Amino acid sequence: RTPAAEGAPLPTFTAWCNSHLRKAGTQIENIEEDFRNGLKLMLLLEVISGERLPRPDKGKMRFHKIANVNKALDFICSKGVKLVSIGAEEIVDGNVKMTLGMIWTIILRFAIQDISVEETSAKEGLLLWCQRKTAPYRNVNVQNFHISWKDGLALCALIHRHRPDLIDYSKLRKDDPIGNLNTAFEVAEKFLDIPKMLDAEDIVNTPKPDEKAIMTYVSCFYHAFAGAEQAETAANRICKVLAVNQENEKLMEEYEKLASELLEWIRRTIPWLENRVAEQTMQAMQQKLEDFRDYRRVHKPPKVQEKCQLEINFNTLQTKLRLSNRPAFMPSEGKMVSDIANAWKGLEQVEKGYEEWLLTEIHRLERLEHLAEKFRQKCSLHESWTSGKEELLVQKDYESASLMEVRALMRKHEAFESDLAAHQDRVEQIAAIAQELNELDFHDSGTINSRCQGICDQWDNLGTLTQKRRDSLERVEKLWETIDQLFLEFAKRAAPFNNWMDGAMEDLQDMFIVHSIEEIQSLITAHDQFKATLPEADKERMATLGIHNEILKIAQTYGIKLVAENPYTVLSIQHINNKWESVKQLVPMRDQMLQEEVARQQSNERLRRQFAAQSNIIGPWIQTKMEEISHVSIDIAGSLEEQMSSLKQCEQNIVNYKSNIDKLEGDHQLSQEGLIFDNKHTNYTMEHIRVGWEQLLTTIARTINEVENQILTRDAKGISQEQLNEFRASFNHFDRRNGMMDPDDFRACLISMGYDLGEVEFARIMTLVDPNNTSVVTFQAFIDFMTRETAETDTAEQVIASFKILASDKTYITVDELRRELPPEQAEYCISRMTKYIGNDAPPGALDYISFSSALYGESDL
Repeated sequence: RTPAAEGAPLPTFTAWCNSHLRKAGTQIENIEEDFRNGLKLMLLLEVISGERLPRPDKGKMRFHKIANVNKALDFICSKGVKLVSIGAEEIVDGNVKMTLGMIWTIILRFAIQDISVEETSAKEGLLLWCQRKTAPYRNVNVQNFHISWKDGLALCALIHRHRPDLIDYSKLRKDDPIGNLNTAFEVAEKFLDIPKMLDAEDIVNTPKPDEKAIMTYVSCFYHAFAGAEQAETAANRICKVLAVNQENEKLMEEYEKLASELLEWIRRTIPWLENRVAEQTMQAMQQKLEDFRDYRRVHKPPKVQEKCQLEINFNTLQTKLRLSNRPAFMPSEGKMVSDIANAWKGLEQVEKGYEEWLLTEIHRLERLEHLAEKFRQKCSLHESWTSGKEELLVQKDYESASLMEVRALMRKHEAFESDLAAHQDRVEQIAAIAQELNELDFHDSGTINSRCQGICDQWDNLGTLTQKRRDSLERVEKLWETIDQLFLEFAKRAAPFNNWMDGAMEDLQDMFIVHSIEEIQSLITAHDQFKATLPEADKERMATLGIHNEILKIAQTYGIKLVAENPYTVLSIQHINNKWESVKQLVPMRDQMLQEEVARQQSNERLRRQFAAQSNIIGPWIQTKMEEISHVSIDIAGSLEEQMSSLKQCEQNIVNYKSNIDKLEGDHQLSQEGLIFDNKHTNYTMEHIRVGWEQLLTTIARTINEVENQILTRDAKGISQEQLNEFRASFNHFDRRNGMMDPDDFRACLISMGYDLGEVEFARIMTLVDPNNTSVVTFQAFIDFMTRETAETDTAEQVIASFKILASDKTYITVDELRRELPPEQAEYCISRMTKYIGNDAPPGALDYISFSSALYGESDL
């Protein structure tokens, strides 16, 4: 519609008309009078359009004037302008409102309408152009076509931006608006051929300057600088392309660096995990286990994140390269994603074997320490018993003894033989434990073997000496006739009972190792059975004491003077009673030890149940989240942004759930510290949970990255959400391999979407979607194919054309031209990568922008 012309400034419209009419050698003095006959109006239209209008009528009558004005108005209408309420009669009659409305319509159509910046037009395009040009200048903020121009700085900034030689902007002051405006008017008229159309005092003293007047005047600057716009547009295109290339190169460098660091960490870590040299002590092996726990808790999780981030960066980079029509990125040899995945797989295999080895070795050392302590206790008891026995056996005391003494010596020796036989079992136990320690590769087996060999050699010697002494005593036994039967009976009865007490004390102090409630209960049962035998043992003790009392009674009765201890044994009544008291004291101590072990096993059982309760919740939770992620990735009901929102929420839930994993790790550590290696209450081990958790983190990150890439692809390719949903629905229908289609399924999918495929055409399409001949088509490749024909991307030809504009149609470009037309960073980027131009038509130092542009897109020659 034709805008109202009320308030339109006569001087501005008059000056604008004269700026064009002077090209035809004429001008107007009064805008409301000089256009009434239509002649200068037709001439104005011819000058600004460059076209010829019909020949004007020569007469001076009213109808001649109306005819000429109608020819002008018809021409305006032919340019797509709809005139409302403006007729030739009003113009001929000098209607000021209609005349100014017509001139404003002409200005809009021929001076402003064709202005376009970033797909805007007319007023918005001109405003955006002004904002872009004045953005770097202090005290300038163009928001409209009235008060934003009152201080004159915006006009001066426009001139300085394109012609810095005409105005020294640094000397302008915001508090001198009239001076700034007049400076701009004078410079524009003198050097830019833009006549003065505005009055500085009117602009400054008006609360809101006339918008149409400002637009009319500013449009003259746009057209005056239009030649520079083409070069700037070309420079912007080049900057955009170079920025993409620089960003891609940065991503490539970051990938290479991250891949190298991750592979180096794996290379350093694997030998540590492969080192299966066992430590000799339980404490050292426990430290190895703690070091491994630190590795799993502290050192490995960041590397899991780095590996996942590396895959995401790689996929994002490839998507950006594909969308910007660049060649695919090929990492250095040995740094492919597959190489890193294989190295990681090898790490985890070694890691699993290392943990199993650690636990097995700790279990072995635990068993060894138990056996070694048991060996030392038995050896100490045996050595204590054998101490001095060899010296006694080689004595010749029987040679000078009396009959009674010899008989006593004989009976004493028989008691010793009985005692010796009773200790045979302990010697065999010592030898058996030493053999087991050797078989289990005990670290101090040399000391064990030496001590065992000494005991065995001594035992053999004791047997030999015992037999020799028996032979000697038997030779003299015939010389003696009497024997003190009671002493002998006491000795025979006291020795086994003493040996039984020794065995009881040994059993009561015996170390034990159990791993379950059932095992400790078995020991408690055995201990209860032992306690049940104590009354019978006490009877045996009382019976032995009765023999001693009988001896005393006989001696008193028959006046026998007992001048020495029992000649048949070293055991006394006091010795037996003391040892019996020791046995009774050890019984409650054994009770306490067993009850403490019961408490420990009950605690272990609580740890098992506690771990099982958590793992039986966490394991299914991880599986459920994996299924949720899978459902979101194939759901086509919502938009990609809705999918992203769901995935981000899911990701946040996973992050929030991390505390449950940490708590389970803590319970697992407590179980290992308690040497708990089995759990019948759950099928989930910590390793299962760890692997599932790491897979969940990787899956959510990969899925989010896939959706991000789909959004990137959709936006870059110009695909609507409905089109993308249609593509996804078609792909999902024929997807039988979890995100990939076989060639036959892909052919069926294309046919279902209306493609008429022959063998040759289908083979061509397969080279596009499967360039590596993997015999599968991914969803990303499918989307790329479906959008390839209509995609609008930068090409090498477009970049060359842009450089050609900057080079003023030359086939080469100079360093000065690059630095003048491009921002410093992009200019230096081009200078460092362009090759020297080969040809005699260029000055020294000229650069080849054609080969540079081709290389950006992986093309060797155009």
